[in-house]
Amino acid sequence: MSAPQIENSTKEERRAYVQEAWKCLHCCDECGKCRILKGRDAETLYADYIEGERSYIDITLETRGNRL
Repeated sequence: MSAPQIENSTKEERRAYVQEAWKCLHCCDECGKCRILKGRDAETLYADYIEGERSYIDITLETRGNRL
């Protein structure tokens, strides 16, 4: 499932997407989500997306760039 576009979604829909996309799978060795988040909360990391200020992909690409 793709992230809801800011123009076509509510704040609640975007928050629900982030929560679902970053839900803990309790399998850290295989999942990798914890390594990407680096101890940060997904809602905090994607706050600008949830608020409708930046796209999900922009934040994701920035996060990946910081990881390298």
